[in-house]
Amino acid sequence: MKENPYDNPEFFDKYSQMRRSREGLEGAGEWETLREVLPPAAGQRVLDLGCGYGWHCIWAAEQGASSVLGIDLSERMLDVAQEKIRGNEAISGRIEYRRIAIEDLELPENSFNLVISSLSLHYIADYSAMVQKVRRWLRPGGMFVFTVEHPVFTAEGSQDWVYGEDGKIDHFPVDNYYYEGPRTAHFLGETMTKYHRTVTTYVETLLEYGFTLRHLREPMPPESMRGLPGMADEMRRPMMLILAAEVPA
Repeated sequence: MKENPYDNPEFFDKYSQMRRSREGLEGAGEWETLREVLPPAAGQRVLDLGCGYGWHCIWAAEQGASSVLGIDLSERMLDVAQEKIRGNEAISGRIEYRRIAIEDLELPENSFNLVISSLSLHYIADYSAMVQKVRRWLRPGGMFVFTVEHPVFTAEGSQDWVYGEDGKIDHFPVDNYYYEGPRTAHFLGETMTKYHRTVTTYVETLLEYGFTLRHLREPMPPESMRGLPGMADEMRRPMMLILAAEVPA
C-alpha cells in the first residue's frame, strides 16, 4: 500500500489544526455552495471517496442515508473518523470506513445512489478510469458530486501567490494551463504530487461516460468567512471547482 503524507505525524498535527479539520463542514469555505448541489441523502446508499475525517459520511448518515461507505488511504484520518462516530448509535451502524487507495477500489455495479469526493481526485493520475468506475458503481438516477482544486489553482504548480517587493500579494500565477499532468506542490511542509487537468477535461470526461452535467460551481468564500485572515484574498482567484453529474434514469 502506497505511502500517504497524512500519516506523517508532523504533517498530520499541522493539518489537524486547520479550521476545516477542527470545525468540520461548517469550517470549510466551499460547504455552503456544495450543500446546494448535493441531492437528498435520505434512504440512499452513499460512497465517499477520500473521506478523510468522515465529515461528509456523518452528514449523509445524519440526513438519513441507508448506508455510507467511506474510503481513505490514511490510517490516521480513518482513526479520527471512526472516533467521531464511536458511541453514536444513531449513525455508527450505517457508516463503514475502509482503508484503501481510491484507485484500487473495486465494487459491484449499481451499488450506490450517491458518490461524493472532496478534494481527492486531483491526486489521481487516471481521472478517466476513475470516472468510468464511478459510472459503473452508480445506479440509474444516481449522482456523482465532487470537489477538486480549481485548474487555475493547479496549473502553474507552486500554488502560491507572487509577492511584490513590499511583501504584499501582487498576483496569482497561471501558466502551462493546457499541459496536463503532474505538478509538485508544497503544503504544510510536505511535498505532494497533484495532477493538473483543464476544466474541459473534468467536464468532457463525465459526458464521455454517459453522465449528464447538473451543476458546475466555483465556490467563493462565504460572507461569514471573509473577515478571517487571508480569506479576503481568496476572492482574487478560484481555488476550487465543484461538479455534480447524474446517471440518466
